[in-house]
Amino acid sequence: MQKSLNRRNFLKLSAAGAAGGLLAGGGTLSAGSLNNLSVKNGIIHRTLGDTGLSVPLVNLGFVRSDNPRFVNLALDMGMTLIDTAHGYSNGRNEEMLGEVLKNRPRDSYYLVTKVRGNTEEQIMEQFDISMNRLQLDYVDILCLHGSGSRQHTLDEARLNAFSKIKAQGRARFIGVSTHSNEPEVIRAVSENNIYDVVCTSYNFRMENYEDLKQAVAEAGDAGTGIIAMKTMAGVYWDKERQDPVNVKAALKFALQNPDIHTSIPGVESFLELEENFEVNYNIDLTPEEINDLRLDQADTGMFCLGCEECIGQCPRSIPVPDIMRSYMYAYGYKNPALARETMDALEIRGDTCGSCSSCSVKCVQGFNVAEKIKDIDRIRRVPRDFLV
Repeated sequence: MQKSLNRRNFLKLSAAGAAGGLLAGGGTLSAGSLNNLSVKNGIIHRTLGDTGLSVPLVNLGFVRSDNPRFVNLALDMGMTLIDTAHGYSNGRNEEMLGEVLKNRPRDSYYLVTKVRGNTEEQIMEQFDISMNRLQLDYVDILCLHGSGSRQHTLDEARLNAFSKIKAQGRARFIGVSTHSNEPEVIRAVSENNIYDVVCTSYNFRMENYEDLKQAVAEAGDAGTGIIAMKTMAGVYWDKERQDPVNVKAALKFALQNPDIHTSIPGVESFLELEENFEVNYNIDLTPEEINDLRLDQADTGMFCLGCEECIGQCPRSIPVPDIMRSYMYAYGYKNPALARETMDALEIRGDTCGSCSSCSVKCVQGFNVAEKIKDIDRIRRVPRDFLV
């Protein structure tokens, strides 16, 4: 543990320009990022835990437009890790990637996909479908999608399925993705010698989430590969999408932690992709970028911490953090299809809030929970064919 704490202190106290001259264009590296570091063609890489996979700091997450040109451009620029999931765009994302990647040398990229399931049979069935869509013999990393507890992560049926797929050689490494109760999930992975990787929410809005940072440090010491998701903290500060988050600053912030090995932000424009990629050359935060992140302000934006402090407050026991994540997908990411997929997975019957006349849920960030639930609950009544 002391090793990670020392690294973190070193990052805060050392001069930022320790590695000036290593990077193309005169960029510099923050001193703490020299741990687990290599530079290839000017692009900063870190090794993904004990997997041995050396990957750029910023790679490509779910392409919300399913446009193959985004993937081709990302690969041409030097991103090598591509992230998707069985359910993204109702499977169309995997299908698009399959068409793109069949024209690429298999050793020129790493592919991550994610599946859900409560039984070994369900997981195997989803994975078989994903492999057919992707037109691949194996994926580099297969993740259990959206785990929120130790029990879910270490469930015997799920472990059996993932271990079997790895033993078959159809996944080189296995992992878990988590959007809520992240510290518990990360520790379940790092304390058990089964999974290799964790994809976790990690961003500047979580700066005071000390338990998360501690769990990430422990995982880094244990050799677990850490992939940061949700680095943009909702992309916009406001529902009307008039006040965008500084995405470059947000990425740089997450990557200041040397135990965050890489990130997989999604994109919806070529400009966004290019701005994300530029962070691979330099992760120093300027004073202006730090100011843009509003770290000293109470502005909560649209990102739910997933701290689960609200669990148990609702008399109907509705999964508030998951619903808040769906809200962020719809209004922040402008991705109603993913918002609907997230809501459908909760299997809520009837109106989410039922006949409640007032809301007893108090959010630590000050979210108006009832108002947000009312807004996003409407999406369950929209035909899925209209959501793209």
